[in-house]
Amino acid sequence: MRNYNNNTNNNRQTKIEKKICYFCETKIEKIDFKDVYLLRRFMNSQGKIYPPKKHSNCSFHQRTLANAIKKARFMALVPFVIK
Repeated sequence: MRNYNNNTNNNRQTKIEKKICYFCETKIEKIDFKDVYLLRRFMNSQGKIYPPKKHSNCSFHQRTLANAIKKARFMALVPFVIK
């Protein structure tokens, strides 16, 4: 037999809070490629850059973050791939 949920809360709309960009919130103007701890926060364990929806970055800061990570990879501060 199937169990049906007769809860009336399913019909209510839930209010979704929009996340604020981390860099806009903390008012960081320039993302430095030498700040490895900040860059690692936006990378997964394999070394890939998280998409903007994951950390809710705005498009401007996501582009500058990606460029900073790529520059840090080139300067060997951050690895390209973690095995």
